[in-house]
Amino acid sequence: MAALQLLVNGVALGAAYALVALGFVLVLNATSAVNFAQGDLVMAGGLLAVALAPLIPLPGIVLLPAVLVLMAGLGLLLALAAYLPLRRRPPVSVFISTIAVGIVLQNGAAILFGPEPRAAPPLIVDDTLHVGGLALPVQSLAIIAVAALLIGAQQWVFARTQLGRRLRATAQDPEMARACGVPVTAMILLTFAIGAACAGAAGLLLANRYFVTPTSGGDLILKAYIAVTIGGWGSVPGAVVGALLIALFEVGVSSVLSYPVALGVLYLTLLAILVLRPQGLFGEAVRRRG
Repeated sequence: MAALQLLVNGVALGAAYALVALGFVLVLNATSAVNFAQGDLVMAGGLLAVALAPLIPLPGIVLLPAVLVLMAGLGLLLALAAYLPLRRRPPVSVFISTIAVGIVLQNGAAILFGPEPRAAPPLIVDDTLHVGGLALPVQSLAIIAVAALLIGAQQWVFARTQLGRRLRATAQDPEMARACGVPVTAMILLTFAIGAACAGAAGLLLANRYFVTPTSGGDLILKAYIAVTIGGWGSVPGAVVGALLIALFEVGVSSVLSYPVALGVLYLTLLAILVLRPQGLFGEAVRRRG
């Protein structure tokens, strides 16, 4: 029974990590730029849920739509401030600008909320589900269900709609997409909005069980980076699988040894992957992007 609970908790953590990594890789594909503010957007989403809780004293599932919309707006502001003015500059310019945005978010959160850990409302009633003698954490099951729904809806939009085809065309070859009449700048702005909404959803999902502080984004961006590296740069399924593997690894090793040991082994594993299989599990063919 304990092993099953660990598995469910690990998958729930991995589902939240997957949302972080998904937003990270979507922006990477669309712009060839690394958004190092993604982890701080997760933190912002968590604190946004904390701020909304007194105004709307309802479970987190009710707050989720508001968090998604507000975080999408923050993603648009991020793109307008940190990417579009620098899109013709060397990639390191965007790299530095997103780090600067992350620092602004951290300091703004510290001023508004203080340094102490905060907890968002539970997604639904925090209880235990008993099925055939098994006790399953309802909160973890809800996190898995909500994350799967958000990831599935996003993939449906990308695979089945005209908007999704335009977004994929922008990510694959922006110059050709522009020549075919695709509004590339609008698609890039939308990608940043989707990425920030994913981060905000992850923040809400994580902030009840794992708390949130103004500096918690740094650890999350590392997890997203590792997930994308394990799965393969540019691969959306790889990012999701990488995030699940990281969370299951963390929960499994932490239950036997300790969390610091789990992190140390995780980083050593990352180094081994970079040496032995740098393209990751689902690595795409190397190509130049326009």
